[in-house]
Amino acid sequence: MNSWWQETFPSGQQVLLIRDALDREVQIAYGEVGSGQPILLLHGIGSWSYNWRHNVRALSQHFRVICMDAKGYGFSQTASPPEIPGHQIVELSRVIEALSAQPVILAAESLGALTALAGAQTYPALIDRLILINVPIFPQKLPSWGMQVLSYVPLFLVQGVDQSQILQPFAPLIRVLTRWVRQEVVFDPTQITDAEIEALIYPYLHNPGTLSQFVIDLQLAAQEIEKLQRRQPNLIGTIQQNLAQVTFPTLILWSDCDRWFPIQDGKMLHDQLPNAQFQTILNCGHVATSGNPEAVNTAILKFLGRHI
Repeated sequence: MNSWWQETFPSGQQVLLIRDALDREVQIAYGEVGSGQPILLLHGIGSWSYNWRHNVRALSQHFRVICMDAKGYGFSQTASPPEIPGHQIVELSRVIEALSAQPVILAAESLGALTALAGAQTYPALIDRLILINVPIFPQKLPSWGMQVLSYVPLFLVQGVDQSQILQPFAPLIRVLTRWVRQEVVFDPTQITDAEIEALIYPYLHNPGTLSQFVIDLQLAAQEIEKLQRRQPNLIGTIQQNLAQVTFPTLILWSDCDRWFPIQDGKMLHDQLPNAQFQTILNCGHVATSGNPEAVNTAILKFLGRHI
């Protein structure tokens, strides 16, 4: 996967040291290309910068594109438990502070978009404009059966599998399962390629800690959603209550065939953000950045006053 970094960014994969939400030093992998105002791209849970592979070139014609792997995903370093809800928000702010001397345009997908929305509420001085894609802002439960199952697996078992790297001999089975799960988030399953599957599973097979981080974050998310449903204090509820504070120009993109989060959620979010635009991405599943990248790129550049 180093070839993808090298092919996409002039300096390939770079490394940034930050302090995470519990003040532990971790290495964050990122790449950058282009010049001008910075636009930072943030992926969803379980994924990594590769998810933006169809968007970097188009955006870098107009902006300084920064593409980061969140802590514990892709090629970024993980940290040993414990973890706290919303750690991604703190870590995002520290990446922005380290890499940009000016407020960034923040474009994010899925859980990354929820992190971006919370970051805009908590660290408004760091952000200029927001682009949110298929945000889990009004969740009822974890969106897939696989996530739900993993959220119940004891963490010590996951860590044992992760650190011993015993997944590698089962790579063929993992490819099959990943392709099956991937069908939940795409509009046309025939467009799923072998290269895509290889890239998505690579960190889980070769970078110890990735699977543990994924399960930890799933468990935290499940706990927060359960608290939300029970009307107990929780992070998601706080983000919902503070939506009116997000006054940045915001573009909300929502896939018409998102089977994880209904388009009605996007329209409801649009109604509660004071300075937001809403656009539907047609013929597209949950992962819009690769499902219909031309539409995503066009919408983003139009919102930012640029054209392809």
